[in-house]
Amino acid sequence: MKGARIIVGVTGGIAAYKTCTLVNRLAQAGAEVTVLMTDAATKFVGPITFQALSGRPVYASAWEHVESRDPQHISLAKAAEAAIVAPCTMDCLAKLAHGVTDDVVTLVLSAVDRKQTPVLLAPSMNDVMWGQPATQRNIEQLVKDGYRIIGPGEGWQACRTIGAGRMTEPEDLLKALSDALGSRKVG
Repeated sequence: MKGARIIVGVTGGIAAYKTCTLVNRLAQAGAEVTVLMTDAATKFVGPITFQALSGRPVYASAWEHVESRDPQHISLAKAAEAAIVAPCTMDCLAKLAHGVTDDVVTLVLSAVDRKQTPVLLAPSMNDVMWGQPATQRNIEQLVKDGYRIIGPGEGWQACRTIGAGRMTEPEDLLKALSDALGSRKVG
């Protein structure tokens, strides 16, 4: 992971707190982590938390240029060696499957060449939401489009139920990212 440039997208789900552990582990492993957050994600964990953990600026708006004079979504996408969205909500899955780019996470991911750069999605939602036909259709489309789906797992959910839809644990996401970086196509 040392020196790997990784984008971590965070969307508006309660599992965003687990993404703090992922970002921390990536930074400790020497990765250069750029965190992108939807507005809804900032309601669960503040950008300052991810800035402190990653040691880098956090992007929470498609309209704010943080580091680049060029369109930041293009420069971020080109620089990334891998990307992960964790948690990836039902809403984000739908947006990605249908090409909607109305937040910084989906906008940057729309500019990533998935033939060269692995993009992992870690779904996180209620069991009923995970089982919806629309969600399953979107997952099928995203796999066809070159996204890699990691999880979800089963277990206790914030809605006080047990079932499928729980975000994969940070250590397993770290391994999936490591494996994806190892399997990148070169050139």
